[in-house]
Order: sequence, then structure tokens, then C-alpha cells
Amino acid sequence: MGFFSAIKKMFGGAEQADATAPQDEAAAKAAAESGAQAGAESIAEAAAPDTALAAQPLVVSPADEALTLRLRGAEPKLSVWLGIVLEGVDEAGDLLWQRLFFLLRALDAPEAEAQNFVREFQAWLTRMDYRQVEEFRSELQYRLALALDMEDEEDERNRLFLKISQGLSRTREQFAKGLDALFAGHGELNDAFWEELEELFIMADLGYEPSIELVERLKERARKEKVTESAKVRELLMAEVEEIFRAPRRIAAVNPPEVVLMIGVNGVGKTTTIAKLAHRDRMQGKKVMIAAADTFRAAAIEQLQVWAGRVGALFHARTAGSDPAAVAYEAMDRALQEGVDVLYVDTAGRLQTKVNLMEELTKIRQVLGKKHAGAPHRTILVIDATTGQNALSQTKLFKEAAGIDELIITKLDGTAKGGVAIAVAMQHHLPITYVGLGEVMEDLRPFSGEDYARALLGVSAEA
Repeated sequence: MGFFSAIKKMFGGAEQADATAPQDEAAAKAAAESGAQAGAESIAEAAAPDTALAAQPLVVSPADEALTLRLRGAEPKLSVWLGIVLEGVDEAGDLLWQRLFFLLRALDAPEAEAQNFVREFQAWLTRMDYRQVEEFRSELQYRLALALDMEDEEDERNRLFLKISQGLSRTREQFAKGLDALFAGHGELNDAFWEELEELFIMADLGYEPSIELVERLKERARKEKVTESAKVRELLMAEVEEIFRAPRRIAAVNPPEVVLMIGVNGVGKTTTIAKLAHRDRMQGKKVMIAAADTFRAAAIEQLQVWAGRVGALFHARTAGSDPAAVAYEAMDRALQEGVDVLYVDTAGRLQTKVNLMEELTKIRQVLGKKHAGAPHRTILVIDATTGQNALSQTKLFKEAAGIDELIITKLDGTAKGGVAIAVAMQHHLPITYVGLGEVMEDLRPFSGEDYARALLGVSAEA
């Protein structure tokens, strides 16, 4: 269900509710508080993890009507709606489950899906041992946004820009200050200006060749747009970076299950990235399986199993030292039999210089394709932003040996080398689909070239 259909549901039929509603917001709020407990027991019972769920219509009580009025009168944003729903709720309990269930149903979520959402969130809180709302509110909003397909609303976009801006703070501190000094020191565009700009790009870890190419592209853009003042180069640069990150359209349809092959060297955060991707899919109602085809380290298998349990994904593995291709084949067979929507296949954190490991990766691809036509549908390379120019080398060799469909860049929040994203996109013409901006599940964010360019250059989201 999309965001606009959710708004339509929330605001549809308002006239009928208005006829029986309290006359002012204070009365509505009081009615909601007084009647909340009445509906809490039935909803909590229906959503309880160990209780059979009986199909039943959405209850319309005075408290529900009052809550609906307040939601309809609020700004149509998920964050605002959630704030209203959580008023007077300090910890997990019956009132929280009742309010969440009501919000989901008011936004047109099918009853079974609403109950399942509440049930899974209850189970997650138990696993994480969270009780207070302040401990899990951010995660709750993130899950609701995914479940309701509301990530494109303006509030979510602002949060995403803020997150990327925070993640690029170290890179921007070096890069933006350098740009400001460069613009202040030059009035007209000349050879000295372009040479200093090239040096600035190299310092931001774009690399020598990408820096030269970017300067040449900016020169050509300045010539076409008849720009002669250095101060206007910032706008040209932002437009050029957005262009670099503009990914070509591709066919997204696959023959299910979708098979995603995850590759990357040790230490880039591949295991947690798989967990975060699986978490996003689970919140969208997909059945997910994770296969541990990195059999070289027992610790890698154990870590992935723990993450699979946390996100509610199926898990397939063999003992350490087993044939990785055999693990992938068995997982593919099981995924087909059990109706899995998405299968993530982890691979060894191989060094890109190890030829035998690259051959093993090719073997995994072959057995997946033999068992399921078209598999793997996506091959994702995970690279660590803090490694700078080494990430370029990894991308080049993995692309040649195994083929890559997209990139995920991790640890962007802990580096002054954020410019490597531009270099990778320029040199290898690969789409960057997600960036890692922290440790928690919601810190894997969809990548936006526009937001990246604005954050890097210190331009606000409203500009």
C-alpha cells in the first residue's frame, strides 16, 4: 500500500465520523484516553505472539473515533501520526499494541498483516529486551515506513538527508572548507583554479584519474553554460555529481525466489549488511532465507545465524570447511521448496587477489543458475568507505572476475574519504543502491545521488 492511498484511507469518510465526534481536540483526546483500555484487551489478545488470530472487523469505539479525528486533523506524515498514537504510552504493553493495530488498520493495512506486524514487533522487543518507548521508537517508525511503503514521504526524505549529511560530516569538513577557500581565492576561472580544484578532489580520495576526469567534465559544463566565475562552480559540481550517480533503468522483475549473491572482502561489514537487507525485506512482508556459503570460518557461520534469528529469516548452512557451492545449491533447492521470496547467499570474505577464491565464487554462480534459471539475479559488492582507494581496486577485480550489478558502501559515517563513492561510480559505472551510516538496522539507507551531492557540498535539503 502506497503513501497516497494511505492518506486517502485516513481522510476518506471524514464527514461521517465528524457527525458523532467530540467538539474539540481536548474532548477528543480525553475520550481517546478514557476508551483506550476498552479496546486494548481484544487487540492485544489478537496480536499476542502465542495466540491464534481470529479474523475480525476493525472496532469503531468512541475512543477509536476520537483518535481518528486527531489523526485526520494532523499533518499527513508518518512521524506525526506515530507521535499522536504514542501519546500517553511510555512502555510496551496492551495500550501500545492496540494503538499500533488501529493505526495500521486506519491506513488500510489488511487485518492479518496488521496483526502480524504487531506480533513480530512484540517478538523483536522480547529478543532485544526493550521496554521503554524511547528505546525503540526510531526502529518502530522505520518498520512502519517499510511495511506501509511510505519511505518516499517528505519527512522520511528529510531524515535520510540528515543521516547522510551526518555521515559525510568528516568528509565535508575537509572538502567543503577547501572549496570555500578556493572560491574565495579566485574570482575568474583560470588554469590555477582548475589545478587547485583537482588537488582538492585528490585529497578527498577521488583518486588521480577520476579527479582529472571530473575537472575536465566541469570545464566542459562551464564552457557550455558560459560560466566564468569560480563561485558558480559549486552549482556545476553538484549537478555533475548528481549526473555521475544517475543509475540506468533496469528490469526489476525476476522469477521468484530472487537470488542475491553478496561478495566483498573481510571487514567491510558484509554480514551486517546482509542482515539489514533481510530486515528491510521482512518488514515488507517477504519470506527471506540467508545461506552461509562462507564456510572458511566457523565464526562467520555462527554470526550469520544469529543475525538471521534476529531479523526472522530462514537460515541454511553446513559445517565449517564444507563446499561453499554445495551450500548454495542446497539453499537454492530449499528456497524453491519452501516458497521463499528472497534468498541471500553470503560468500567468503575473500581477498580479491586470491585466484582460487575467485574461482570458487564463479562455481557458486554456476550452481545457482543450474538450479534456478537466471540466478543470481543480483550480485552486490560491499565496499568499505574507510579503505579509500583500495575500494577502487576491489571493485575493478571483483567486476572482472565475478560480475557486479550494484554496490553498497558501508562505514560512510566514520571516514574523511567519502569521495571514494564518486570515484567508484565514475570509473565503473555501477549503481550505488545503499549506504551504511551506522550500526543499527535503520542505518542502511537507500542511496540518493542528489542527497549525497548536497550533503557533500554543505547545501541544505531545501535549497
